[in-house]
Amino acid sequence: MQPDDIVRKAFFSARHHFHPGRVVNICFIAVLIFSTLLTWREVVVLEDAYAATQHNHLENVVNSLDRQLQFSVEKLLFFRNGMQDALETPLASTVLSDTVSHISDLREKNAWHLTFDARRTLTLHGVSDAFVEQTNSLVRDDERLEQEMSAAFEMGYLLRINAPSAQARRVVYASRAGFYVSTDPNDEGRDITSRYYRLVTSPWFTQQSERDNRARSVRWFTQRAEREQVVTVSVPVDYQQYWYGVLAIEFTLQGMKKLLQDAVDGNGEGEFQLYDNGFHLLATSESVAANVNHFDARELAQIAGVMAKDTGGEIRLGSRYVNWQHLDHFDGVLLRIHTLREGAQGDFGSITIALALLWLLFTGMLIVSWAVIRRMVSNMYRLQHSLQWQAWHDPLTRINNRGALFEQAKALAKRCQQQHRPFSVMQMDLDHFKCVNDRYGHQAGDKVLTHAARLITSTIRKADVAGRVGGEEFCVVLPGAGPEEAMQIAERIRERINDREILVKKSETTRISVSIGVSSALESDNYDFEQLQSVADARLYQAKQRGRNRVVGQDDMK
Repeated sequence: MQPDDIVRKAFFSARHHFHPGRVVNICFIAVLIFSTLLTWREVVVLEDAYAATQHNHLENVVNSLDRQLQFSVEKLLFFRNGMQDALETPLASTVLSDTVSHISDLREKNAWHLTFDARRTLTLHGVSDAFVEQTNSLVRDDERLEQEMSAAFEMGYLLRINAPSAQARRVVYASRAGFYVSTDPNDEGRDITSRYYRLVTSPWFTQQSERDNRARSVRWFTQRAEREQVVTVSVPVDYQQYWYGVLAIEFTLQGMKKLLQDAVDGNGEGEFQLYDNGFHLLATSESVAANVNHFDARELAQIAGVMAKDTGGEIRLGSRYVNWQHLDHFDGVLLRIHTLREGAQGDFGSITIALALLWLLFTGMLIVSWAVIRRMVSNMYRLQHSLQWQAWHDPLTRINNRGALFEQAKALAKRCQQQHRPFSVMQMDLDHFKCVNDRYGHQAGDKVLTHAARLITSTIRKADVAGRVGGEEFCVVLPGAGPEEAMQIAERIRERINDREILVKKSETTRISVSIGVSSALESDNYDFEQLQSVADARLYQAKQRGRNRVVGQDDMK
């Protein structure tokens, strides 16, 4: 075969393989496959976005409800602290002492009440010595009785001016010494003996004994009381290692429903249901009883089994999508139920139907491709910003990481030096942090670190820069602050961390302290940040050696 024949054959063969009709078919198949893949990918992204939206709505409601319940818990702890302060330092009032001394005339009566300035404080209702002696959990200590009653009158004043919330049924203090104080005016006309008996036999009282609650922490209970179900949060009142009684706040189920509906307001579609730790339904956001979602025994067991593995998650039950999350300040769980009909009527259903129509219509493939590409670019932009944020922030505490802190600190130090302004550095370390991890676990340790970082950032000034530079080590840069001001800020941080109780588990709290070293450029006219941090770190070590939980701003003089 001649060379010219070979070239000619190759030319016609190429024309045959690249026929316009075949090219169009190939392009059509490529576009069809490509558009199908993009559409499938878009459905997956939308499904993930749908799930993320459900979790975001649930988390918003949980945070809102937690804040409302936390307010009641903090009020309860405030009342307990007030009672303990009154036991430690009784009010020096002759009229109050005379009123309390009347107990000697009342203690033999089956039921009695004692009033001191009814316009300002609450009335004490009590039972006889014989009643107290017949009950094992009660004890009337003559040496402590009048002091406790005086403290109860003082706490009654706090109860009158510091009502916890409109949804709370009442606040009550039940004493082991045979009396109680209640904010419910209906308690005034009831039989005192039977009322007191119901109080001291309630689980929220009996399970706050030193044996049942060694941590002496806040606990939640659900029980039936006086023909209705109530939710009670209670805390024991102890002073000098003696158990005086129990403070409690009661919520009706209607009150819990109101709290839930207030938290749900404007936070997405679907029904929210609140359950206690026994997985009993307490409240629902649905106002119409016929629209409440009910689960059979098998579904409840399935939900409970999945919830036992994690504090939050989701599950599909037929046409219903259920996700849940445990609350921090309540011993229970919040469920969000979204049905298929609600999903189809919402944004997710509408977009899914639109994508299906666009996939069926060949002429709409370019529009679908353009929409997907635009979304992909948008996702990449958000991802870039997310990665940039992660590169400069600590993922746990959400404050600056070591690299970001050092870069900002050096720039601030240079600027302060040029402007002849003071410049200070604080180096701090949480005391005995390993004990928190060993005792409560690393999740509790993460809560402690997050809580400490929040306290630090809320205490420092707006111009200051805080960062996490190690496991439990933090560093704060204070531009424009001299040694004295830096010491004052450090002391405020130390006091706030030391004074705050941190909820590390459902019903357990702990306290931590912090040791702080402070250095200032004015000491040696040295604005080198790394040198100042080294000095502050050395002083932090001195604070540890001196017993921890202190601030050191000067070197030891040897």
